[in-house]
Amino acid sequence: MDALSSSFMSTLPPQIQRLHYSPTKTKAPLLLPSSSSSSRTNNVIVSTTSPPKKPETTEENNKQQTKTTQKPSSSVSTTTNVSAVILNTLNKLIKPKLQAQPLSLDPSRAFSNNLAPVDELHPTQCQVTQGSLPSCLEGAYIRNGPNPQYPPRSEPYSPFDGDGMLHCIKISQGQATFCSRYVKTYKYTIENTVGSPIVPRPFSSFSGPLAFLTRAGVLAARVLTGQLSINSGFGLANTSLAFLGNRLLALYEGDLPYAVRLTSNGDIETLGRCDLDGKLVMNMTAHPKKDPETGEMFAFRYSPMPPFVTYFWFDANGEKQPDVHIKMPGQWLRHPPLMHDFAITKRYAIFVDTQVQAYGMEMILRREPLLHSDPTKVSRIGVMPRYAKNSSQMRWFDAPGLNNIHAVNAWDEEDGNVIVMVAPNILSVEQVFERMELIHCLMEKVRIDLRTGVVSRHPISARNLDMAVINPGYVAKKNRYVYAAVGDPMPKMTGLVKLDLKKGERRECTVATRIYGPDCYGGEPFFVARDAADKEADEDDGYILSYVHDEKAGESKFLVMDAKSPHLDIVAEVKLPQRVPAGFHGLFVREIDFCKL
Repeated sequence: MDALSSSFMSTLPPQIQRLHYSPTKTKAPLLLPSSSSSSRTNNVIVSTTSPPKKPETTEENNKQQTKTTQKPSSSVSTTTNVSAVILNTLNKLIKPKLQAQPLSLDPSRAFSNNLAPVDELHPTQCQVTQGSLPSCLEGAYIRNGPNPQYPPRSEPYSPFDGDGMLHCIKISQGQATFCSRYVKTYKYTIENTVGSPIVPRPFSSFSGPLAFLTRAGVLAARVLTGQLSINSGFGLANTSLAFLGNRLLALYEGDLPYAVRLTSNGDIETLGRCDLDGKLVMNMTAHPKKDPETGEMFAFRYSPMPPFVTYFWFDANGEKQPDVHIKMPGQWLRHPPLMHDFAITKRYAIFVDTQVQAYGMEMILRREPLLHSDPTKVSRIGVMPRYAKNSSQMRWFDAPGLNNIHAVNAWDEEDGNVIVMVAPNILSVEQVFERMELIHCLMEKVRIDLRTGVVSRHPISARNLDMAVINPGYVAKKNRYVYAAVGDPMPKMTGLVKLDLKKGERRECTVATRIYGPDCYGGEPFFVARDAADKEADEDDGYILSYVHDEKAGESKFLVMDAKSPHLDIVAEVKLPQRVPAGFHGLFVREIDFCKL
């Protein structure tokens, strides 16, 4: 949800350079390290005054560093070294003095319990402690999430600002191997070289006019002296993953994707920042939608400046089609919207313009959160043809009170005259980025009648549900089952439920529940069909995957649950060699797709 961070970078003159993914294209300049760093334990951050963190010394990790880390240039002028010392010192001095600390940015909360970051872990054999791993799971489950390389000790911090880390469990012949690897972004690489954080955090570094002026000034000075390259992007690659054109991409909506690959021993390597052969020159959503029947993928990006939203799609070969700039009524008189997700049907693309907006100037001048809601705004749903050439066919429908961050699925009904969308609607939206424990996500079925313009909404569960998924084979067409994480309270997920949409409207649709147990919390589930090629198989014939952490025992595990069973029975449990922090979205990659990467 960080595309709007570019609004602060826009104070510098951007030069857009198309970079094909290759980690050797941009070399990190030589910067002198800061004198402070942090070390991690399994559950908490321990502050130290030791030298900057160095790469792990195992043979496997040395090999990984050689393959993925950009090396500093050996020819750097003395002037650059001196300026680096001055700017690093200035950056260190302003850290504790300029920042207001709203509750949502309190580092003691941001890094509590399983929100604390972990170190990288090379591929490690795991123990199957219960049941056995189904043969249809030959492949790898990978989940993305924020894991700051240099977590701040006393400064404001938002979980959305963390460096992307991929937690991967590879399954082969009933055995499991687990690893945790950073996505080696330009930001990660340059800060790893320096030994301290030097790129401002978009959600938490610019609160207040003095903080903005000093940090923007230091950032501009680093760019002008050649210490940072804005052409390389400052993306975090921390949100989700997608498989597109035989590329496995780590996504973050404020930058280009990063291509990664899986090795035969279960490791993850970063190939580099990826512009899809020069076709993608700006950021892309972290929630693209792939039609399983056509192989096409649909996406969009949003921006702090009009046009706020741009829609595009890729054919089955991964070739990007032309951009469609969406004109939003009154766009020059409004704040840019937060549009994190969208939905597609066989005929349409659906965008929800919620009450949540970006307030860049308010954050700078009045220390307000970057993202918060406007109670005077009426939410709207935008509908346009899936293969639209321009936005002239976009229609907007008022939907008061609809504030969804995620969309589960959508489909056409009544010969394309009605659209049905399933999405979790955020109640108490004014708390969404401030006090997440106070929000309630009400799963709703939204019906849009294109003939009358009437939008009707019906709750399908009273529980607090988000991070919901379906059988991927049913994207863009009518599905029956939804699998959603239970917030109790948000962002802690105490279990998951299975919803049966066939039970009707205005009724509780929960048909199965799995609660993980006391002090145990999971995240987004993921559905894997038992036989994806079997078109006659039941929609729920498959397994639900999830990482779960036991905060009391300090241990994490990987669960495989039977999606058809009345209680989502556990068919396999794998003890993981390292804690898996709370994160965002994941993907299962089958063994047959490994060779395509």
